[in-house]
Amino acid sequence: MESTVTERGQTAIPAVLRKKYGLKPHMKLVWVDTGSGIRVVPVAADPVKHFRGMFKGLGLTKSLIKDRREELEPEQRAHRRG
Repeated sequence: MESTVTERGQTAIPAVLRKKYGLKPHMKLVWVDTGSGIRVVPVAADPVKHFRGMFKGLGLTKSLIKDRREELEPEQRAHRRG
């Protein structure tokens, strides 16, 4: 797909992409210079809501608790000896 940049630097987003990515009027877009091209990323109206549940099912909470316990073990052993 292609679009044309106007003299004012504006361009139209093809309807297929607007529908696919749920782009609505007045939504913000971030333009990212990748060094080899340009990437356009829509900005969620409520970023917290957008990312909520994103890592569900990956066991991150259990992993965090396990790591914290492992970090505390040397301190607990030293405390018992002292």
